[in-house]
Amino acid sequence: MGELPADARLGAIRLRVADVERLTRFYEQAIGLQVVENGPVTALGVDGRTLVELEAAPDAPPRPLHTTGLFHLAILVPSRADLALALRRVAAAGWRLTGASDHLVSEALYLSDPEGNGIELYRDRPRDEWPAVGGVLQMDTLPLDLGNLLSEVDEVNGDVGMPADTTLGHVHLQVSDLAAAEHFWAEALGFDVTVRGYPGALFVSAGGYHHHVGLNTWAGAGAPSPPDDALGLDRFEVVLPDADAVSEAGGRLAAAGPVELVEDGVLAADPSGNALLVRSA
Repeated sequence: MGELPADARLGAIRLRVADVERLTRFYEQAIGLQVVENGPVTALGVDGRTLVELEAAPDAPPRPLHTTGLFHLAILVPSRADLALALRRVAAAGWRLTGASDHLVSEALYLSDPEGNGIELYRDRPRDEWPAVGGVLQMDTLPLDLGNLLSEVDEVNGDVGMPADTTLGHVHLQVSDLAAAEHFWAEALGFDVTVRGYPGALFVSAGGYHHHVGLNTWAGAGAPSPPDDALGLDRFEVVLPDADAVSEAGGRLAAAGPVELVEDGVLAADPSGNALLVRSA
């Protein structure tokens, strides 16, 4: 079993969508991203760096309920004030939150895009404030005081979009079996397990982060995978520092199941059909 480099991170996430124009407007207006590139795949991000890709699939079937796939993509902003501005932006665009939580290590806002893809907007607390018991990281889901959050910013502050150092902080997936998911994401790919305390969930990361990938069976243990061409998650990127690290991770994945070597790196899918591209920075 190998480990991913400590500076492994996520790159962009690609979604298959029925209405590219509508979702592009949403990610611009409600989320604050900018169009980086137009083409067969519309790329949106910050400072010329792609975070979300929209692949047009107008004839694709919807993802069935109670199947594996994307639970949410999570966009990480640098500060609490940036999260407050994100909340104002969502409200100004006419969208409602589906939740708002204090996770001890972070504070998060939740909503869905127009096609039902889950989104988390969050900021991390400083690492030295992350609680641990017996060396084990602690996370929770507590109510977030939105009024207190909004007090971080002045009402006259204008909306200039997401800051340049915004990233795709993590991706949370629905899977059919946690043991099989752990074998793939931790033992094969090389993430470390960070949190086991949530019922029906597991969190993994590199470099001591609270999680780069969340995994849950909340769609039901043994939930089936959606059709390969269904709307929703196409793939997301795990970015490693160099080609040697990609080759090592690709070798571990190949020993665990089928992979595809592509120009950008290595394509693979977990036992629940959730696809990832491992590539170099």
